[in-house]
Amino acid sequence: MTNARSLQGLVKWLSRVEWRDRFAEVYDHHLLPACRRTGFDAEEVMEILGEDWFMTTVWGCAFEDFLTREGADGRNIVDDYLKRRGWKEGASARAYMSALRTSVMSLYEVSDIVRDTSFRARDLVRGGDPILISERSATRSLKQWDRIATRVVRLGSQIHISGAVLPYDRDASEKVLKLLRNVAKRADKERQKLADLVRRDVNDSAIVNAFSQTELLRAAAPTITTVWLIDIIDRAVHYPFATGAAADDIQLALSRCPELRPANATFWNRIGLERPAKALSVQKQRPRSQTFCTTMDDGSLVLGNVELKDQALILSVNSQARAERGRALLEEVLHGLVAQPLVEIQTLEQRMATRDPAPTPNLNLSEEERRTIIHDGLDRHYRDLLDQPIPVLGNKSPRAAVKTAKGRGKVVDWLKTLENHTAKFAGNNDEMATYNFSWLWTELGVNELRR
Repeated sequence: MTNARSLQGLVKWLSRVEWRDRFAEVYDHHLLPACRRTGFDAEEVMEILGEDWFMTTVWGCAFEDFLTREGADGRNIVDDYLKRRGWKEGASARAYMSALRTSVMSLYEVSDIVRDTSFRARDLVRGGDPILISERSATRSLKQWDRIATRVVRLGSQIHISGAVLPYDRDASEKVLKLLRNVAKRADKERQKLADLVRRDVNDSAIVNAFSQTELLRAAAPTITTVWLIDIIDRAVHYPFATGAAADDIQLALSRCPELRPANATFWNRIGLERPAKALSVQKQRPRSQTFCTTMDDGSLVLGNVELKDQALILSVNSQARAERGRALLEEVLHGLVAQPLVEIQTLEQRMATRDPAPTPNLNLSEEERRTIIHDGLDRHYRDLLDQPIPVLGNKSPRAAVKTAKGRGKVVDWLKTLENHTAKFAGNNDEMATYNFSWLWTELGVNELRR
């Protein structure tokens, strides 16, 4: 990301009376809808995210949005600053401010990551081929097929992303995309009404530009922040012990719940109790869901995790729907044993990565031998999966689904989800992180769509 220091002068300019109140209004548009939806006030949201992350994401998105706006008087803060103080800035800083001035927030899919150098980003709203982003720091945390909301700016011969980046969960990103598509449909109807009103052709450039996807994204910037923030807050919950409750009490109550399977004395997997056929029936009603599926050895679906830690109980999930169901379950099972829950920003992937690993026998295997064993096991697992019914593919096998154009699109999304979640779960596990999924794409005949 471009160095934030290049905007320091502009940030100071924001404190001037003529801009301070205008920015406050934009900032509220990015933050307050999520506060109303989740029941937390602004200070609590900042505490939940942590001040540094809050400033980088929520405040940063509001600030960059404000840089693009013109007031009722036609004035813009970037134009004003460059006119009156631009002589104090270097050429690169002026170029970056000007690029942000005309930028829009959009949703991108990440691929072809080269650590400390670059990645490619495909605009999921406006389409087109993936573009090469020159980037250093973000490449150290991004994973193949991640989805992020950010602003893309061109500086000279290179393309960069802005300082505000929202790492989007796949389900939440689909909500935003669906919302934007619905707004675009309504905008098309309004475009015809405007053309009729001003007696101009509906394809007149002025009319088209006013209702373009770019202008839609410019207007939707606060919504993109809001959906991300609600999703983040709703993901994981931290339950402090109630006064007088002890860990033994919690353990006993959890052990009596048939939906919780103990992995050890302080960690439980929450499973689905439905029979496989019923589970498939439920999934069939929601074929677009891309929730990552983890199963136990007996085939039970893992819906989340519960962990006892530091006088608190932590529920971790990988979707908002599962968070809501998990909360309802724990409130029933642990009535009177835990206090009002606090939100903890930690996804299932992060919790799995930070768990103390289970002890493994010392087999005196070399790194290469371990990698070969794990990769061979994954090969067998995924080869078998190609002939199994997959809920998100309409209960068709991947081999069957690719026979239609619509099915091929679903298979591509499924493969991207597999690859993305494996990369996230791998963490520092080199054996998992180095697994190559490309053979799956080739096997299914969709390699040309791997972009």
